Amino acid sequence: MTISAREQQWAAWMRAALSGDERAYHAFLNDVAPHLRALARRRCDMFGADKSLAEDIVQEVLLSVHLKRGSWDPARPIGPWLAAITRNRLIDAMRRRGRRVDIPIEDVAETLAALDGADTERDLGDASRLLDRLKDPQRDIVRSISLEGRDVRETAARLNMTEGAVRVALHRALKTLAALYRSTME
Repeated sequence: MTISAREQQWAAWMRAALSGDERAYHAFLNDVAPHLRALARRRCDMFGADKSLAEDIVQEVLLSVHLKRGSWDPARPIGPWLAAITRNRLIDAMRRRGRRVDIPIEDVAETLAALDGADTERDLGDASRLLDRLKDPQRDIVRSISLEGRDVRETAARLNMTEGAVRVALHRALKTLAALYRSTME
């Protein structure tokens, strides 16, 4: 594996910084920041993230480098270490922001207007029939949390159950509903 002269210089500066040389650390940070910025932009493009996220990622990478610089092995190349930190900060940022797609309402207005109310009523009836196949208290828990919008604490108090028991019952009920739904689609 060949290491570029730039990466060799970064590694030399980081080794000196780890030995307490503040000037070397400052030189490292100043020289590596543009590279990290370009890397973050490429990664944003690669993963379909907004380019405005790149600068936030660079700042997080620089902070991570500062906090974790002792974890870099001076016997190993520094480029892959920086690339891994950049990738991880991008993934963290995307998780925090969630992946979403914005579509102008004008692009779907005709489709929304064409939706038939009868289909909605039929779907609600199908959902109600599936819910009726659940046993108590699972049916009450799903209705309370998923349909009525109540929280776990309120549902647990109303049904005289622990919050943990409500969560477990909800998870099992949703799993059962998914299986019932799949069986109706076959």
